Amino acid sequence: MKSCVIVFPASNCDRDAAVALEQATGTAPDMLWHGETDVPDADLIVLPGGFSYGDYLRSGAMAGHSPIMQDVVKKAEAGVPVLGICNGFQILTETGLLPGALMRNAGLEFVCGMQMLQVANPESLFTRGISNRPYVEFPIAHHDGNYTADEETLNRLEGEGHVAFRYVANPNGSARNIAGITNNKSNVLGLMPHPERVVSPVLGGEDGATFFKGLVEALG
Repeated sequence: MKSCVIVFPASNCDRDAAVALEQATGTAPDMLWHGETDVPDADLIVLPGGFSYGDYLRSGAMAGHSPIMQDVVKKAEAGVPVLGICNGFQILTETGLLPGALMRNAGLEFVCGMQMLQVANPESLFTRGISNRPYVEFPIAHHDGNYTADEETLNRLEGEGHVAFRYVANPNGSARNIAGITNNKSNVLGLMPHPERVVSPVLGGEDGATFFKGLVEALG
């Protein structure tokens, strides 16, 4: 399986994502600098967490206009699976690949720590491999993770099964406890918690390894 990780200025989880992907696939992913314009053929594109461009203007706003994102959007619309983690989720909303927005946390403070998540839709491409796990535990680390959308959008996401993960205990004020959503085609996932940070007991957990292994198996 071929995968790639997009690297933006001030990304801080791109290497974590690369380690998780290599562990799950047996092959190191391509690391693509944001200034490139073409994404090589890949089975999975990952937009990592971090604070791209220092979160200036708005989290993910500048990264959404990076040259490589035009091809990421094109490939996502053609059906290539895309996973955006934390800042990557913010970038996905900024490009319009996912609806809604990630606002400042309800408490206006940075939140960091382990979070129990409910697998809200075990049938999606990204959760099929953990369908036997009603709950997983991933860490969070964000200041702008408060998922917000209008009521019509929220109702549609829930009604069509596009809410992939929910917080068991809401840490940031996200509407309806949403921690991760998929797009209309279900090939794009935005996820605020960090599965790539828990892929080994040494790192405090292996639920992330289970997530990535399940995703790789689902991608076939």
